[in-house]
Amino acid sequence: MPLLEPAPRNEDIPGAFPSPFDALGPHALARRAAEALQATLREGVIAPGLPSRVLEGPDGGKMFGVLAVRQQDGRLGVLRAFSAMLAGRWDVPGFVPPVFDREARARVEPVAETTVKALRDRAEAWSTSEELSRLRADDDARKVREATEREALRQRHEAHRQQRHLRRAELLATPDLTERARAEALHALDQESRGDKAELRRWDAAQEAARRELAPRRAKAERRLRALDRLRRIVSRRFMQQLHDTYAITNARGETRPLRTLYANAEPPSGAADCAGAKLLAYAFAHGLQPVALAEFWWGTPPASGGRIQGAFYPACRDKCGPLLPFMLEGLTVSAPRVFVPPPAPTPDLSILFEDAWLVIIDKPCGLLSVPGRDAALTDSVLTRLRARHPHATGPLLVHRLDLDTSGLLVAALDARTHAALQRQFLHRDVDKRYVALIDGPVQGAVGTITLPLRVDLDDRPRQIVDPVHGKPAVTDWEVLGREAGRTRVAFHPRTGRTHQLRVHAAHPLGLGAPIVGDPLYGHADRRLFLHAEALSFVHPATGQRVAFTRAAPF
Repeated sequence: MPLLEPAPRNEDIPGAFPSPFDALGPHALARRAAEALQATLREGVIAPGLPSRVLEGPDGGKMFGVLAVRQQDGRLGVLRAFSAMLAGRWDVPGFVPPVFDREARARVEPVAETTVKALRDRAEAWSTSEELSRLRADDDARKVREATEREALRQRHEAHRQQRHLRRAELLATPDLTERARAEALHALDQESRGDKAELRRWDAAQEAARRELAPRRAKAERRLRALDRLRRIVSRRFMQQLHDTYAITNARGETRPLRTLYANAEPPSGAADCAGAKLLAYAFAHGLQPVALAEFWWGTPPASGGRIQGAFYPACRDKCGPLLPFMLEGLTVSAPRVFVPPPAPTPDLSILFEDAWLVIIDKPCGLLSVPGRDAALTDSVLTRLRARHPHATGPLLVHRLDLDTSGLLVAALDARTHAALQRQFLHRDVDKRYVALIDGPVQGAVGTITLPLRVDLDDRPRQIVDPVHGKPAVTDWEVLGREAGRTRVAFHPRTGRTHQLRVHAAHPLGLGAPIVGDPLYGHADRRLFLHAEALSFVHPATGQRVAFTRAAPF
């Protein structure tokens, strides 16, 4: 185990173990140890014979962790770990081993992999079988044929109906017809109508017979496929329980509990106890080392969902580590996790760009909330200042919001009717918005559109991630305004208004591929987030005239 060199001064060592869930980043001591590992990764080496370029391949990057520990002789050393497996390996020289019992896992894993693969192959074979494919094709063709024939029959019967209508009118308008002849002609038209209805009944009966012949056979085949998939899931779940039972978790007091007992319904998420932090603490306790400070960071290609950037530090995840790490840390003095508290706004006043009897245009500074936070201490906001300025205003006031770290133009309505009218314009995308941002890297191309659906990361709120299946549509037009010292000035024109849309669309590899400068969530913190809502244009609800407002970016 390498020592922490140079040895830190006593005052630089935390008195209590910093919380792994700290939102403001790792302790300086752990950060220093992490930066040493990052320097090695940057040089292209993970371990002898294992280059760091494997983290740039199709499997993407990896979370790494370092743990500063006090050895029995009092000196500080550094443990290193990676989450789960690295390049298909659980064991890499220089990194701590996994937590599970190897012999127990060796008895379960081969059987589990073989069994689950056989079930998966069986389901795949049936899903691509000639029988199921033929049944699907025949049933789909029957549905298309039925719909086509039904429409053709409907059109023919409609033409007959219109012809009968004209002929009835002619019969009633012809004065020289005898009553008997007219009655016979009208009866013949009624018979034609009955004939069309009878034809439709016969056609419906024929279609029902075809459905009874084919649809149940397809339904039976589809049920078989679902049953195979359900069986695979049940067996996989049971094997996963057996794999989880190979993990015995020990805490700082020396107490040990089975992994599954730490989670609700005894069902840990996949990968529980394989995170870097859990590995590091388990190794430290097993070898009589006292944990001092922990840091975890991402290295390599970001995941497909985004939300991670190389070299950035992240707190422990709530989903996997939330129930696990607090138990492991029992017996240690642990600091309470720090949470972000916005600094006092630079001025107690609002910067008003425009104001009339109906609406207000505010230039919001970076660091001021749009609306009060959930914490009782976070009351200062644009909304609270507006209410103090306009105590007789009605309605919700703010028509839209900006992130705490984003500066720029906000529109507020002073009455409920104006608010509703402006919200309709936002809803129907009749409001033109322009943002300016400084991107932390070169941007390829000069103009483009980003379409990456977004949703909240349920395990790491308020972070947003890209999810093609469950995400909400998010569309951003962009254009390069200039390039300066390795950074790119970009204008954004969002067509939708998802949370953190511009920040994720900038940072994601399928977006601009580089975060906005100063983004603490999707990039690296700086003196501020370099994102500014520069221009706003909409139809004034009271005058009907289109109005436009601009406030240049302060960077």
